[in-house]
Amino acid sequence: MDELDRFYMQAALEEALEAYEVGEVPIGAVVVRRGEIIGKGHNRRETWKDPTAHAELLAIREACQQLGGWRLTESTLYVTIEPCSMCAGAIVLARIPRLVYGAQDPKAGAVDSLFDLVRREDLNHRVEVTSGVLEDECRALMREFFQELRGKS
Repeated sequence: MDELDRFYMQAALEEALEAYEVGEVPIGAVVVRRGEIIGKGHNRRETWKDPTAHAELLAIREACQQLGGWRLTESTLYVTIEPCSMCAGAIVLARIPRLVYGAQDPKAGAVDSLFDLVRREDLNHRVEVTSGVLEDECRALMREFFQELRGKS
């Protein structure tokens, strides 16, 4: 496993921890371009009462604002959990060439688990995918969050 991938996934995990601390599903994301984090985000669906406030979309939006454009070529998106269909679509539309994620999402994953939106031959952009980076840490954070949530009810 590439050390840079581990380093940036750790930054995404820090974003996920921020989500956890405010009661959000602990998913974090960072966009890296030329060795610099240009966008970061963590889930804010509950806080903002917004179904689109996913970590990936917030990181992509911030990166686009930083660059002053919507094309995130030369960028890599690091996210702790496999993106859903909405986020996978945004990755393709933003022209992000590389996605690195930690753990699969068997119930909503749209990269490897349920289907693959980012490598479809019939789309005008395909994404290189690396999975399993800090997988155990990413999965453990989700497991702990949901165990704690179930314990409260």
